[in-house]
Order: sequence, then C-alpha cells, then structure tokens
Amino acid sequence: MADVNLVLSIPQGTITATSLGVEGFARHRSPGSGKHFKGRKLFADLLTTGLTPGFSFLDEGGWRNSRKDAATALAAAASGNRTKTALSNNGFSCTPVNAYKNVYLVKTAGNVMKMDTRKPLHTFADGKCHEEMSPAQIAEAAGLKEPEARKPRFYMVMCPVELLLVSNLTPAEYAWYATHRPGKIFRQVVFTELNSEQTHLAAQSRYRDAIDELSADPEKKTKTVVSDDCMNEIPFHSWVGFRRRRQGGVFVADSSHIDIWEFPELIPHDWEKAQG
Repeated sequence: MADVNLVLSIPQGTITATSLGVEGFARHRSPGSGKHFKGRKLFADLLTTGLTPGFSFLDEGGWRNSRKDAATALAAAASGNRTKTALSNNGFSCTPVNAYKNVYLVKTAGNVMKMDTRKPLHTFADGKCHEEMSPAQIAEAAGLKEPEARKPRFYMVMCPVELLLVSNLTPAEYAWYATHRPGKIFRQVVFTELNSEQTHLAAQSRYRDAIDELSADPEKKTKTVVSDDCMNEIPFHSWVGFRRRRQGGVFVADSSHIDIWEFPELIPHDWEKAQG
C-alpha cells in the first residue's frame, strides 16, 4: 500500500487523498507555466490515522458523511489511485483548523514551499461581539492587549471568501472580529497581512482611499477593497513575514484561538525564482 496524504486546497476548499505526496500532488494539479496561467494556492496537509482522518469533521447538518467520504478516498489512494477527491466543495468550512499538520505555499507551476511549524498566538476570551464595537472594545472582548498605536493594516483573506481589506485591527483582533461578527460571521478564517505598498494592485485608488478613510477614523474597523480572485493578484513576496522582516505568514483562526504558520528562515531559491 502506498503512503497517502489528505490535502485541503485553499481557496478552492476541496479535500483530496493522494499517493503522490504533497509536492507530487502540486505538480499534478498545476495548470501550466506561470507565464501563461495564474494558479497560486495554499495546501494544508491534514492529520490522518492509518487510512482514516485523524480528526473529527465539524457538523454540517447531516447532508453528507465527510468522514466516510474521506476514508473512502484515502483507501482508494492507498490502493493505487494517484488522486481521489474526498470532498469537492466546502471542505474548508467543515475541517477544524487544528487538523492542519503542515501548510505549504504553492506556485502556479506546482513549486511547493513548506511553512514553519504552527505557532499558537492567542486563545480568545469569551467576549460578546456587536457591530458598533470600537477596536479597543474588540481587544478587551477578545482578551488581547491593545496596541500602543493604531495604524491601518492590509489583509488578504483566502478562505472562506477571498477579500482584500484595510483594517485598524491587529491580526488577532481581526480574527476574533471575523469569527464573532453578527450577520457576517466566519466559522473560521485563513488570511495573511500584506506589505502596505502594493503598487501593482489594479484597485490602487480604492486601496489608497481605504487607507485614508481608516487613518482619518481610528475607530473604524475594516474597509473592503476587493472581493475577487485575490490570491492570484498578490505575489507571495508581498506578504508580511517574507524574509522575516517582521512577524507574518499564514494566520489560521476559529472563534476560540489564532495560530500562525511563519515563512521559513531561508526561502528555497528554486521556489522563489519559479514563475507564478
């Protein structure tokens, strides 16, 4: 029997069992040369125990048996299939973030870079959220120390939706707000902070307007810039944390806590130079 992986693809939200390994799976699913296609993604290699998921899927109301579907796919991959789809949709929403064993950044041509080991950032206090909360009230409700000074930050949300937004909230504050906000709540969220200057951004004027709006009103929490295919518009080297200039990488959170997967200290040369 072949060794198998259970891989969650973000932002697509599919879960696939594969006998190719994470790197082989990335090359297998690559759409082609980065000169002609855009297909950046994030892979989460999920916990397994033998040929079963090593975690319990979150409840979805009984419309499918996610655990059985994943086990069936793992068995098929172990028996010789290169890939077998376990969940073709909404895999992100029903997979607990604690099920992520490793996280990888994948370029268009299938080049893969493994991020450093998960680092817990904060366990949230059990505060209540309402729409009119100020950033200071959010920090208090989440059990976070408020920053000495507020500044607009630029975030890219990758799942459960793709968004570019400017926010006066720190990453931990934003994660708490996103997973508690009435009416627009995320069950869990994967996002990154971006460097403040994004000169290649097509919506540059909207970005600058959002920065100005939040700078003028420190009590304003967030302002969406783009809701679209964002991950393909922002190169990985524009993520905060690239080359460890300050803390950043992949933030993963649910309503109880937030973790970070930081960039490796040394970026592999082949990965950095690859197209896409």
